[in-house]
Amino acid sequence: MKYKAYLVEENEGLFTGSVQELEAPSLETGKVLIKVHNSSLNYKDALASTGVKGVVRSYPFVPGIDVSGEVLECSSSKFAVGDKVIATGYKIGMSEFGGFGGIVHLPEDWVLKCPNNLSHFKAMSYGTAGITAAACVKKILDAEVTKDLPVLVSGATGGVGSIAVGLLSKLGYEVHALTGKVNETEILKSMGASKIISRDEYVSEPTKPLDKGLYSGAVDTVGGEMLAKILSMISNHGVVSCCGNVGGMMFTSSVFPFILRGIQLSGIDSAESSLDLKSELWSLLSDQWFIDLSNQTKSVKIEDISSEIDKIIKGDQIGRVVIEHGE
Repeated sequence: MKYKAYLVEENEGLFTGSVQELEAPSLETGKVLIKVHNSSLNYKDALASTGVKGVVRSYPFVPGIDVSGEVLECSSSKFAVGDKVIATGYKIGMSEFGGFGGIVHLPEDWVLKCPNNLSHFKAMSYGTAGITAAACVKKILDAEVTKDLPVLVSGATGGVGSIAVGLLSKLGYEVHALTGKVNETEILKSMGASKIISRDEYVSEPTKPLDKGLYSGAVDTVGGEMLAKILSMISNHGVVSCCGNVGGMMFTSSVFPFILRGIQLSGIDSAESSLDLKSELWSLLSDQWFIDLSNQTKSVKIEDISSEIDKIIKGDQIGRVVIEHGE
């Protein structure tokens, strides 16, 4: 059985991707063979597609850390042929061929049954970005962060940031969106942001060991010195959920926000989260936390993914990109 996939190949240090026909693997014990209906584009997929070291084990390779589809074959009683399933994170699209292909062959303990009220397309409108955003928001809710002050979201037009804005707004928080794309004010407001803050203006003043406590909490998708400044501006007993490093892997802070205001810095690693947590988050996203992402989601065929990869690498992508397999 053959299937179409976006295969990334390396030739003398140059990485190129193209849609090719591949042979489907034979089912191995403990794995599930899945027909992919939809996948999505994430920053990690773009890194894998352009050969950034440390993302993919070896090339040629099929990226795509998100999958929504149906079971073709399985070797255990956990799933049945035809089950609607979803898989995100772990080593999908890193050590196992991923969702940029029409078929994936994954360990069964990476796979979940998809909630009945969530279509393949809507599931991938969330994807890893949605699970990450939901995990960030859950940290804030679990700490019972006050709604008397706004919550700040950095990288607000990106996949995680845009969904976090929508979730926090739906749950009754006033959301301030921090972004380098101030020309996207209307889009951010439609997502649920009540105030748009220019990234350049925000970082124009030096970071203080402790600044005015303007925010009850934050979702930081950027990292680096942006995170340091955010920490200094969180009010007493606030929570900052941290899930990105596009702004840098290192940051410099003081202990003051932690010992004088008792704030928490919570790291979010949705890729390696337990299936139990992922199942809980998917249940929330499909029901109580459901938000309409149609205005911030673009649908593309796998043949058109190259241009979308270029956009996300350049920082020009807004919202989510869902990949449709099949005719």
